Amino acid sequence: MREAVRSGRLTPGTRLPPYRSLAGDLGVARNTVADAYAELVAEGWLTARQGSGTRVAERVVAKPRRASGRVPDRKVGAVVHDLRQGQPDATSFPRAAWAASVRRAVTAAPHDAFAPGDPRGRDELRRALAEYLARARGVSASPDQIVVCAGFAHGLRLLFGGGVLPGPLAVEPYGLAFHRGILTDAGVRTIPLGLDEWGAQIGDLASHPGTASRRGARAVLLTPAHQFPTGGPLHPTRRAAAVDWARGRGGVVLEDDYDGEFRYDREPVGALQGLDPDHVVYLGSVSKSLSPAIRLGWMVLPPHLVDATLAAKGIREAWTGVTDQLALAEFIASGHYDKHIRRMRQRYRARRNLLVGTLAERAPHITVTGLAAGLHAVLRLPPGTEDSTVRAATRTGVALDGLALFRHPDSPQPHRDGLVVGYATPPDHRYRPALDALCRALPPSPDV
Repeated sequence: MREAVRSGRLTPGTRLPPYRSLAGDLGVARNTVADAYAELVAEGWLTARQGSGTRVAERVVAKPRRASGRVPDRKVGAVVHDLRQGQPDATSFPRAAWAASVRRAVTAAPHDAFAPGDPRGRDELRRALAEYLARARGVSASPDQIVVCAGFAHGLRLLFGGGVLPGPLAVEPYGLAFHRGILTDAGVRTIPLGLDEWGAQIGDLASHPGTASRRGARAVLLTPAHQFPTGGPLHPTRRAAAVDWARGRGGVVLEDDYDGEFRYDREPVGALQGLDPDHVVYLGSVSKSLSPAIRLGWMVLPPHLVDATLAAKGIREAWTGVTDQLALAEFIASGHYDKHIRRMRQRYRARRNLLVGTLAERAPHITVTGLAAGLHAVLRLPPGTEDSTVRAATRTGVALDGLALFRHPDSPQPHRDGLVVGYATPPDHRYRPALDALCRALPPSPDV
């Protein structure tokens, strides 16, 4: 903080967040922040007055650093407000509860936990996941059908890079380019489906029958609980149609349940896997619910795919860490995971509501969609304004993505301009300023 004042990043008169808010954002004790503030007040960097909070002292003048001869100006486009999708609130990671789970799990673990083990993953975690997924997501699975992996991307690499499933793969017309890159590297062609207000157009699967020279899709990748990134669940008739297609085709549905726990308008939509466990591969992880830094995910596989997936996983090199597996198993079994999900659901709902309210007040001409669940929303823009809006946001330090970034390059559907805005990442004391900066970057109403 001293360096931020010295360099001018915190300007004279800037009001600093209260002890409690900053302590929560940084994950440190409240007294730690209070002691730091008191020291900086004593040194003259800050001032503190009853009723007006703690501020940067007016007499402090930012000085250039001598090491480089000058303090470089903040580059245009440097990230000040991070509104990118897919990132949970890092300040809300349950440090104390997780540390306690690590301690209890490691203390109680049998000796064989620290020897070469089962490539499926630790039995403690697979049993905990089987119980949790059945209760919270409606997944039907025994622990023997669960293979622990390092996340959704790792699961894709095992299934397609390892030759467990053949291509081509039918996909939704919007998704992560990173995932398409994994499939391309594995030699798998992706076929984009159509998309409307009911979700992916499952009827398009019939348009890709096998021929003598070109095989049709034998698998389809869907985000049925909350289409990524446009939002909205897959309509019930299409959920049933996807399973019927897999049965008739002898194929599988890959279900990416990336944020299924975070639904705000009603109870979360149950997993598609429950309709037919023999034809659906269910994939999940803790990257949205807990932290992407904990590299843990899982695949719930039809029994006939388990052995091939384990063969693709190999001997130890592609395994995930035992300590994290044991800790997550204890975290789930103790009820801390459910408690954390409930707390974050409330937090993200409040973030979502503030985004909607701010836009309704300051940019009522902008339609917001995809609000029922997840950690992001889609802002529909006037035609032809997406690129210029992203550039305007970048110039003001707002990091976000245009909807076009997620569009499959072969999608036959016309693109609709939009922004994908994540509302989970900024700390509390930076969230309102982030929304202010976002509103300034939006195109004006056509009526103005």
